[in-house]
Amino acid sequence: LLPFAHAQDVLPIPALTGHVVDNTGTLNPTDKAVLEAKLSALETAKGSQVVVLMVPTVQPEDISSYANRVGNAWKIGRKNVGDGVLLIVAKEDRKVRIEVAKTLEGAIPDMIAASIIDHEITPNFKEGNYYRGLDEATTAIFKAAAGEYKAPAEYGKGKKKGISLGTIIFIIIVLIIVFSGAGGSGGGGYVSRRGYRG
Repeated sequence: LLPFAHAQDVLPIPALTGHVVDNTGTLNPTDKAVLEAKLSALETAKGSQVVVLMVPTVQPEDISSYANRVGNAWKIGRKNVGDGVLLIVAKEDRKVRIEVAKTLEGAIPDMIAASIIDHEITPNFKEGNYYRGLDEATTAIFKAAAGEYKAPAEYGKGKKKGISLGTIIFIIIVLIIVFSGAGGSGGGGYVSRRGYRG
């Protein structure tokens, strides 16, 4: 009965009402309308479909499982093309995930998704400017889909040089926090993944 009980506890998938679904009340009506118009226009011009979903939390699931359910239910992108991108923000969890349909996995690999969140989303979110973070991130996603997005030079160099001592220490600290069960207690940063998979 435990798996069934857990399944009953997960959040329902919200209705897909447009390119911007904000269930947190974070975006004011003007900002939401501007972002909606922009994503609609870019979809018409470029073909790919980008949808933003903001929820307070994805608990008791992790963001990966929740995003997987939403992506499978919403089926973003053109039929028989599979060129959709879902940007999910779990505001209270301080988690972000970029879900990329199969056709765009080559254009938006993990490093590009991580770069977009590190450089376009996180700095703005930390300042409380969610609209600007989403605006810059969605622009970057469309550029990446067209092969036009370039990660900052230093970011790319850091990735190519391998793992630094500082990164190793950071990973160890994160693992300690995760395995000690304290991962949700701090301010934490934003994490990124991509692909419609668990």
